[in-house]
Amino acid sequence: MTAVNKVLVIGGGFSGMAAAIQMRRAGIAVDLVEIDPHWQPLGAGITISGPTLRALQTLGVYEQVCEQGWVANGVEICIPTGQKVADLPTPQPVGSNVAAGGGIMRPVLANILAQATRAAGVDVRLGCAHESIEQTADAVTVRFTDGSTGVYDLVVGADGVHSKLREHFFPEVKPSEYIGQGVWRAVMPRPDVIVRPRMWLGEHIKLGVNPVSQTHMYMFITEDRPTKEHIDPVTWPQVFAGLMRGFPDPLVAALIPEALKPEAAIDYRPLANLLVSAPWNRGRVLLIGDTVAATTPHLASGACIGIESGIVLAEELAAASDLQTALDRFHARRFERCRLVIHNSERLCRIEIEGGDKQEHQRIMRESLMALAQPI
Repeated sequence: MTAVNKVLVIGGGFSGMAAAIQMRRAGIAVDLVEIDPHWQPLGAGITISGPTLRALQTLGVYEQVCEQGWVANGVEICIPTGQKVADLPTPQPVGSNVAAGGGIMRPVLANILAQATRAAGVDVRLGCAHESIEQTADAVTVRFTDGSTGVYDLVVGADGVHSKLREHFFPEVKPSEYIGQGVWRAVMPRPDVIVRPRMWLGEHIKLGVNPVSQTHMYMFITEDRPTKEHIDPVTWPQVFAGLMRGFPDPLVAALIPEALKPEAAIDYRPLANLLVSAPWNRGRVLLIGDTVAATTPHLASGACIGIESGIVLAEELAAASDLQTALDRFHARRFERCRLVIHNSERLCRIEIEGGDKQEHQRIMRESLMALAQPI
């Protein structure tokens, strides 16, 4: 017996799909609504940590990720001229035989999980959103934008960092705040020498690459920007290429022409984070993923904690006979782990902005990676 029989998931991102897949495997009926009629998230590459790969293995898609993405161990650290100064080990996730890291294009990973969601038997409705939610002590009634109505034991909100559900059910929570850095991303052909993540550390700027397939990699640049300013997208290739010129390594210099091509699909995002105090539910409406725990990319664990939360939620719903017990156990397993990622990522960001202690930076990275390698 499970704590619930029928669940609605609002939002078809990574955390929503993870929850839906695992709940179906537990025998729970699941509807998933996604407002995007094409179910095609934008974005460049995404770094996948070992713990993320462990979670993807739990979802049954690890082999597909290996085939369509790239897996590798370790991170190479260089100075702007290209001299390698350190090899940062990536710990093996406990209880798993997956690789300790990797990369994949975000739309590719989304497509893999979307196929797994449908294969699990989730009732997926695209181009549809909730219009109203009313709950009693025993059920939640949801009216949808297509005019239909559904009654559920639990609603799982996974509608992202700009969540309408959070705005409605947690009106006291302020929106995420700009943290003083922005991140640029671009897609480029992969040189043969790039076989694992590599980062070049400059003053108040960091450039990195990560393979995402046999043929391509993505490049990211994080730079300090004191204020959240608008940057005309028309200028993005030129700005990105200009930032690359601050790294005299011949390998980086040789890639500058690639940044100026339309195929680079350059993207810029100001960085922010968000952590909502637990509990993350209001009655029978529970929020997960970026909706309540959104992080900057400094530990490459944003997707990880969202996917993990979906898995843990399904496990606790399957193990308990009543909903409150399941939710209490879910929060006990998830809040501190999410807090660690968000707070440590912010500290890493502050050290980079302030030109702080590099030894502290390395220590936080090492301790965080070791902690995340532990079982969830």
